[in-house]
Amino acid sequence: FFSVTRTQEELSIVCAEEQVPAGAKRSARFATLKLHGPFAFTETGVVSSFVAPLAQAGVPVFVVSTFDTDHVLVPEESLETALGALKKAGHEIVG
Repeated sequence: FFSVTRTQEELSIVCAEEQVPAGAKRSARFATLKLHGPFAFTETGVVSSFVAPLAQAGVPVFVVSTFDTDHVLVPEESLETALGALKKAGHEIVG
């Protein structure tokens, strides 16, 4: 999984740690949770229903969306808490 996003203010690249160029500003290690789509753009609350339980459990998130799928990245040290919160909220964990 990788993502490249460019705005007028910044270039943001999400990639595996071993692909980060030396000296690049980077953040902590993340685990990627993939929401199985596709979801129609007319559907509302898809990402919200997924990240709300994580917020309630104190798990920070970083969301990357593509045309068909949403990816929610959580810090690796919060992965077990995140999975527990999602299961408790009724989400099915696959894989």
